[in-house]
Amino acid sequence: MNQHSNGRKVAIITGARRGIGRAAAFELARHGFDLVLNDVVEDETSRETLARVEALGAQARFIRADIAELAMHDAIADLAYREFGRLDALVNNAGIQVRDRGDLLDVTPARFDEIIDINLRGNFFLTQTISRRMLEDGRPTTGRSIVMLTSSNAELISVEKGEYCVSKSGLSMAAKLFAVRLAEAGIGVFEIRPGLIRTDMTADVREHYGRLIDEGLSPVRRWGEPEEVGRAVATLVLGLLPFATGIAVDIDGGLLLPRL
Repeated sequence: MNQHSNGRKVAIITGARRGIGRAAAFELARHGFDLVLNDVVEDETSRETLARVEALGAQARFIRADIAELAMHDAIADLAYREFGRLDALVNNAGIQVRDRGDLLDVTPARFDEIIDINLRGNFFLTQTISRRMLEDGRPTTGRSIVMLTSSNAELISVEKGEYCVSKSGLSMAAKLFAVRLAEAGIGVFEIRPGLIRTDMTADVREHYGRLIDEGLSPVRRWGEPEEVGRAVATLVLGLLPFATGIAVDIDGGLLLPRL
């Protein structure tokens, strides 16, 4: 069913099955967005996310796709336009962590390429595809937005996961590049840098970083929650900072603040 006339805005969220992506979906659903939810896995967890989004009053569609497969990017955009007749926002949340933490001198080309293909190359070219579609779809572009979920590792060095740091710092620059390219059209592009957030991705380091947090690693001495990042996504996508673009918003408990 084409929702062209219902007046609700539409957002695509990648990596939406769980964690930060799921939290962002819930927050945007609460604020009147219909959604295209993407993930590389379609299972009971993704179906639960979809059901909960719809329980919040949103229309939602799910598409299983690996953003590293560039040929799938048009299919993600097509779903939004076919089902809802419009596209107002892209939330680039999909990303992976390193498979094994270890010596920077042991990083292999295969490990490097896997991270870059998803976290940087996939997000860059999906943003390119969506930007083109937004500029060409015949609707006013002012008030639309693109949000890149990077990481505090866009700035902070973690030598045991160097390839991840490179991917996120590259995506941070991509956010600024697209912000400048799309500013004249009124499309805001933003970066959110989550710090230590309580998700499945951080489960294997929960004890290690939990101890460091307790010792003062970040001024706010606790883990962040996915919902807190979701609220930051909504703030940007809802256009509540209309005179800003290209900025990085740190949702990190002060982790990135320089201290002596």
